[in-house]
Amino acid sequence: MGWTATDIPDQHGRTIVVTGANSGIGREATCELARNGATVIMACRSLDRGEKAAVDICREVPDADLHVKRCDLASLESVHEFAARVDDPIDVLINNAGTMAIPRSETADGFETQFGVNHLGHFALTGLLLDRLQAAADETENDARIVTVSSGMHERGDIDFDDLHHESSYDPWDAYAQSKLANVLFAYELERRLLTADANARSVAVHPGYADTRLQFRGPEETGSRLRKAGTWVLNTVLAQSPKRGALPVLYAATAPAVEGGAYYGPSGLANMRGTPARQASSDRSYDEEVARRLWAVSRELTGVTYDLPRPAAEPSPSASDTPQP
Repeated sequence: MGWTATDIPDQHGRTIVVTGANSGIGREATCELARNGATVIMACRSLDRGEKAAVDICREVPDADLHVKRCDLASLESVHEFAARVDDPIDVLINNAGTMAIPRSETADGFETQFGVNHLGHFALTGLLLDRLQAAADETENDARIVTVSSGMHERGDIDFDDLHHESSYDPWDAYAQSKLANVLFAYELERRLLTADANARSVAVHPGYADTRLQFRGPEETGSRLRKAGTWVLNTVLAQSPKRGALPVLYAATAPAVEGGAYYGPSGLANMRGTPARQASSDRSYDEEVARRLWAVSRELTGVTYDLPRPAAEPSPSASDTPQP
């Protein structure tokens, strides 16, 4: 039968941050985590939508312990403000929020929006919350977890360091695929650094398969394409699984005892689009440690966020002319 939400261990006493918690997979994950006793901090771009989602979840889970806080991943200032308002230790961070295949635009900091929101915003958020994650691990003697949500589309992705923000040319799906590959590269590189530090934490990458959420409709809506919107509706109706099912890999990675750091989990069924969660292989490019280290250095430079973690042991000491900091 496979792992389902009924297998989630008791989460009482655990605090979990979920980005994009007001809709889709984030909303379903929040609901199930609260149902099993977790305190969930709902990191949402819109406070109004976050609070409405919290009310809806509390109708389903009357004793849900939810805290809605504003976090706009398209603004580094907002990410810093959110992190500063999180005072308590955090057991799990779920980097879930994202945007998909939209017309080219830029974040408040001048990043291409998909790369800025899907990757750079979460890179910054994770770094800013790392001390709270380590505090929870020290306090409970259980491993903290960072779960980063990617997509099967990462297999199409390539990190174009010469044009990260797609200023020379822009294809919405190529930009999305690059951001999702960046998610996996980041998750793996973070795990290597946590291991080097002997930290009591695990970094895991997941993908939800094909889940029927509003994410797929944003691109067609922003371009005003009725044909694309109709096609998306047909595909979601015929092929997609529910958001509740799509949230299972996220919930598994966040709570299951058997989860391994540096692994990639997704649905085990038809073409990895649906089904119960299982460990999988990600794309060949996602295992390129040199690209991952370069992406880490670029992400640190762009966001201004550093991590109090040593470089992976396999990385040679930098030369005097190349001195990136952790």
